[in-house]
Amino acid sequence: MNLIALCGRFWTILTRRIDAPLFGIALAIAGVGIITLYSATDQSFARIDNQLVSLAFALVLMWGVANVPPETLARAAMPLYVVGVLLLVAVALTGTVVNGSRRWLSIGHALRFQPSELMKIALPLMLAWYFQRFEGRIGWKDFLFASVLIAVPVYLIKRQPDLGTSLLIAASGCYVLYLAGLSWKVIVGLVAVACAAAPLVWPQLHDYQRERILTFLDPSRDPLGAGYHSTQASIAIGSGGIVGKGWLNGTQTHLDFLPERHTDFIFAVFGEEFGLVGNLLLIALYTILVARGFYITGNASTLFARLMGGTVTLMFFTYAFINMAMVSGVLPVVGVPLPLVSYGGTALISLFIGLGILMSVHAHRKLVAG
Repeated sequence: MNLIALCGRFWTILTRRIDAPLFGIALAIAGVGIITLYSATDQSFARIDNQLVSLAFALVLMWGVANVPPETLARAAMPLYVVGVLLLVAVALTGTVVNGSRRWLSIGHALRFQPSELMKIALPLMLAWYFQRFEGRIGWKDFLFASVLIAVPVYLIKRQPDLGTSLLIAASGCYVLYLAGLSWKVIVGLVAVACAAAPLVWPQLHDYQRERILTFLDPSRDPLGAGYHSTQASIAIGSGGIVGKGWLNGTQTHLDFLPERHTDFIFAVFGEEFGLVGNLLLIALYTILVARGFYITGNASTLFARLMGGTVTLMFFTYAFINMAMVSGVLPVVGVPLPLVSYGGTALISLFIGLGILMSVHAHRKLVAG
């Protein structure tokens, strides 16, 4: 009896800060990712083992963050942001080059990680902490300073080059600005100015980035080159039909027509094997996760908690939408993984840390209310 009571107490401690609906939805999506990854990697147990180890580590970090009060997270914001920027500088100076991009730092001979993933959490934390300090008297100078805080990591990540991640991190910063009170009219105006400046930005893009945009505008211009990814992904999703070809039976996948099928284009693998029905179920899971995130944000106790909750939730929506739109040919190829599904330990860890932040916001809101 004492052992049962001890186990019950341990379970209570283990789960008291975990938001069950959010956790269940995230695990369901991650489970879809493991199943799809097994097919996408031609049943590679090594890749599955790596992803499961990353998932286990991510869950531990999520639990740890969920048990940290938001005000403690706020105190860690500035050190985390500074460390993130220094790591990005280290990448620029000594980073590991893979496929022509310098995005990783190596730890020994076996491990490497991508500091830009850390900035997905560090930047919103920093901005939310900054606006929390000036709550009730936020002015245009604060928004201007926050824009500088956004521009520094975005520039360093773009230089790697990693345009997709830099745009996503810029988006996370803009979400905080909007949630902190910046008028949407100002944001639309800034976007209009950015669009007007496109001719000035175009020469600064790398050749492959310009080619991706041109191919998006005219997919037939280079079907075997820059347009190959989009063409094969569209064929895979279309060939899945209503109910799909069945797990492990995707021809585009297993005949090696589909590139980057375990990372950026894993949604095409899923669509081919599980069809429209599977796609709608996956979209429904993401929709429920985002809805739960907004519910938590709406009940947050402080400005910092609201800013972080809202930004994390919007980023999950942004990642999922951009990846699905990219794979479906609605947007240019920008190299954005499908959240909780694509292969990649660093991205998985940063996303579960974001979920931990949402759980912290919700759990400690309950404590304040009680």
